[in-house]
Amino acid sequence: MKFNIHTHKSSGTENVLEIVNQYPNEFDSAAHYFSIGIHPWYINLDRVEADLAIIEAKLQDPNCLALGECGLDKRIETSLEIQTQIFEKQVILAKKYKKPVILHCVSAYQEVIEIRKRMNIEVPMIIHGFSKNIQVAQSLLDHGFCLSFGKYLLRNPELASVFEKVPNDKFFLETDTIEETIFEVYAKASEIKNINIEIQVEENFLKVFDLKR
Repeated sequence: MKFNIHTHKSSGTENVLEIVNQYPNEFDSAAHYFSIGIHPWYINLDRVEADLAIIEAKLQDPNCLALGECGLDKRIETSLEIQTQIFEKQVILAKKYKKPVILHCVSAYQEVIEIRKRMNIEVPMIIHGFSKNIQVAQSLLDHGFCLSFGKYLLRNPELASVFEKVPNDKFFLETDTIEETIFEVYAKASEIKNINIEIQVEENFLKVFDLKR
């Protein structure tokens, strides 16, 4: 069994468990396992409360394995203050229902670290699509975050040295929106780590996600 913790489209591939990213106003009931959240790109202040109500209802579904993707992005027009308010409201729900959080984070790593500490967040938090240097990785790992790798592991050879140093119990694999399959991501990860990636990712997955098959 392979585990894809973040994809935007179900592939229906046999022996692959996928967490399909969902938005509250565009829910696709065809996805078996899913996460749900307000992405900072798609914040709509006119429907935030309605979206949060949908998220709260869906977080109680046993097939909802995580909150997200949600987070902070300094490269968009929506102010960081508004993004932070909406992110924190979602994190409160993750704490309430004991769900891990899949994070979209662009140029705001210190901010998410500060929020985790200030709000005393004990549920697992996973930075998806990690692509930064070892200093950023180490700072996140030191504060209890996990890191998920996918697109950039396949396309940026320099990321291999970072991935290699991430503790084996602190990483996940994903496809996000890329055309490549999770099998290709696993193959690259296995080449870099030189361990049994399938067993390791399964261990990590079962430790973090409450899977009721």
